[in-house]
Amino acid sequence: MLRRSIIVMAGALTLVLCGHRLLPELGGFTPVLESLLPWLGAAVPLLLVGAAFTRSWRVLVTTLLPAIAWGVMFGPALLRTSPGGPSDVSVVTLNVGAANADSAQAVRAVSQNRDLVAVQELTDGGPAAKMLDSRFPHRYQVTTVGLWSRFPILRAHKVDIGLDWARALRAVVETPKGRLTVYVMHLASARPGQTAQRDENLGYVRKIIDGDASRHLLLLGDLNTATTDRKRSGLVPPLSDAQQEAGSGFGFTWPSSFPVTRPDHILYRGLTATGAGVERAAGSDHRAAVASLRLWENTPRS
Repeated sequence: MLRRSIIVMAGALTLVLCGHRLLPELGGFTPVLESLLPWLGAAVPLLLVGAAFTRSWRVLVTTLLPAIAWGVMFGPALLRTSPGGPSDVSVVTLNVGAANADSAQAVRAVSQNRDLVAVQELTDGGPAAKMLDSRFPHRYQVTTVGLWSRFPILRAHKVDIGLDWARALRAVVETPKGRLTVYVMHLASARPGQTAQRDENLGYVRKIIDGDASRHLLLLGDLNTATTDRKRSGLVPPLSDAQQEAGSGFGFTWPSSFPVTRPDHILYRGLTATGAGVERAAGSDHRAAVASLRLWENTPRS
């Protein structure tokens, strides 16, 4: 009985890991499961221990299948190192938390030595905004999302992503190496059985990106879609992910006390990521996603 149970569980785990995109969405449950996909690997050691007790080579070999699948899928993220090299812009994005009493301290820490700071769940005129205003000469804010910049913001406007209120913006920033188009967005939340609005938002975002001719483009923010979520595949590609290209590990950002997934992203095109990571932010239930990037040369201005 134990042997059969372990074989069935190992087989099911292998199928979920390798074929999760083929599973039905089940009312939004499966995309949420995909957000936690790397954590399914925690079952592998338990299966291996159980297989050892059976003293069966057949069972042991079967339990190695999900281990191999997990290693192929997620091993490169654990082995990857930052490419390093010169960069032209250092960025951070943080969901600071609307009820965060330490929001000023949070943005003070993560904005140190940054060129661009994207913030979500801002309180207009609150401590976080005041702190950033004192540190950066240029800003643009739309309701609860904002962008602060060391470089001049040439033009900016709010962006419609299908929500009842504006929670996204587009800005064109003049960097020493050329103009950079920056989007800051906060998409609808995704919970089991409640992903429809988030999915609709992602559709809006893809159309916006496809319709933007800028060669140097950044998308920063809380997209409420994990790196392993099937719905994010509509954005990466055409965009690249700074954490996947230049960060070590999974770069989980939520919840801050013990991160298990990554809803916060730094996506781009027309740039090269030279480094990426995650930093703590006082009082927020998210950690900040950070990255350094280099603009491609000899490309048309946006």
